[in-house]
Amino acid sequence: MSKKIIYFLCTGNSCRSQIAEGFARKYLHEECDVYSAGIEAHGLNPKAIQVMKEIDVDISQQTSDIVAYEILNRADYVITLCGDANDKCPVTPPNITRLHWGFDDPAQAKGTEEEQWQVFRRVRDEIEQRIQSFKEEMKSCSVDEL
Repeated sequence: MSKKIIYFLCTGNSCRSQIAEGFARKYLHEECDVYSAGIEAHGLNPKAIQVMKEIDVDISQQTSDIVAYEILNRADYVITLCGDANDKCPVTPPNITRLHWGFDDPAQAKGTEEEQWQVFRRVRDEIEQRIQSFKEEMKSCSVDEL
């Protein structure tokens, strides 16, 4: 059985999509090839790297990329993680399952340094839970039911 391709999309491919890619590689590596990209490429956010390092997931070698049509058109799942990417994502072929999981942008967190870190940790944990749920959904139902 060939691996499914998951393509996570976000605005700048700097935080949420990078975190999702890291977790998907951790939890879905046997079932899926995982990629992420942005409508723009803003570079990998250092706080995203650090917040993942706290839980022993290394995303430091991932790259911030712009949507690549050769991956987009081969993907089994295109998953947008922010409203902007959902609105601006290129049209996907009808055979691709397109999902939207909206998460707050931790890079836009306001407040003290500690309050900003709390947002990064909360969003990281929400994304991890969603990836784990997705893994269970992939096991228990057909693509059409997702």
